[in-house]
Amino acid sequence: MITIGDTTVALDDPIALLALLLGVVLILIVVLLITAVRRAGRSADLIAPLAQDIGTLGQRVQSLSDGQHQLAGGLTHVSEAQAASQANMLKLMEARLAEVSGNMNENLAASSTRTARSLGELQQRLETIDKAQANIEKLSGDVLSLQDILSNKQTRGAFGEIQLNDIVTKALPSDAFTLQATLSNGKRADCLIHLPNPPGSIVVDSKFPLEAYEMLRNSKTDREVNEAAKALRVAVRNHIRAISERYIIEGETADGAIMFLPSEAVYAELHANFPEIVREGFAARVWIVSPTTCMATLNTMRAILKDARMREQAGAIRKALKLLHRDVEIVVERVQKLDTHFNQARADLEGIGTAAERAGKRAAKLDNFDFEELAQDGDVVKIADQRLG
Repeated sequence: MITIGDTTVALDDPIALLALLLGVVLILIVVLLITAVRRAGRSADLIAPLAQDIGTLGQRVQSLSDGQHQLAGGLTHVSEAQAASQANMLKLMEARLAEVSGNMNENLAASSTRTARSLGELQQRLETIDKAQANIEKLSGDVLSLQDILSNKQTRGAFGEIQLNDIVTKALPSDAFTLQATLSNGKRADCLIHLPNPPGSIVVDSKFPLEAYEMLRNSKTDREVNEAAKALRVAVRNHIRAISERYIIEGETADGAIMFLPSEAVYAELHANFPEIVREGFAARVWIVSPTTCMATLNTMRAILKDARMREQAGAIRKALKLLHRDVEIVVERVQKLDTHFNQARADLEGIGTAAERAGKRAAKLDNFDFEELAQDGDVVKIADQRLG
């Protein structure tokens, strides 16, 4: 900053720098001229034009000073305008800052609400996950219990019976089967389905060759596979023979029985890799079924039972229709008799009406003493005639 009188000029202002440079140049010119005059020692004739030039230069310097004053005024005006502009800018910035602050507060509030909602949903999902985890742990315990059940031969048999009972109960009406039925030979069947003759009642018995099947699944070498396959063949053959000997009784049961395998895997293994065992079952009239095929078989039996019951009901319906026809004939006979009685009653009523009308006419004549008219009718006997007689 440079202060000239009452005017302060900023050094960073281009106009002020230009004016300052011009002043410096003029001063250097004057100094050079004076030096030149002193050194040259020229005559007064030369000084006079120089003095004139110096006067002219002074005027120009004065003009430059006036321009500088004007420039200072302009700079002051510009400074004031800049200050006002800065004030307006500050106000706009404050207003904008307040608006941005308000929007940020609203966004923060909305974000806080969404965050709280998300946390609540997350808490619910965590609770659901905890419940699922508890169910998984319970299911894991159930699986362990199932393994314990299947590891024991007696409990495994009970498991197959329960599964068979559930399927039969869902597929057939309650009076179409008997659970744990005792046959005439003293053998007890898991389920006896009462079908009409033919084919007659058929036995369904549950068998579960699990040990041999697990041995086959766990075999690693060819020798182990062969031994396990042999054990599975022996186990299934024994089951087929036992069912054929115990549960096929001529005159009491159907000419065949059903062996229920409570495992789709064992059933698939037999049909895929042991077809000769399945054929041996057919030859022994023992049909092997799984839970799925058992349900299909029972639905077929349900259709047979429904057809048989419809035939039984058809006889009852025909008998009821015959009785109904006889009742209709009796009603028709009674209606005819009633119609005859109605016709007779109608004739009697007509006769009664005619006699009443005739009696009314005669009563009217008697009331008017119209004896002559009565004599003409031949219904009145004259007194003279009586005397003559």
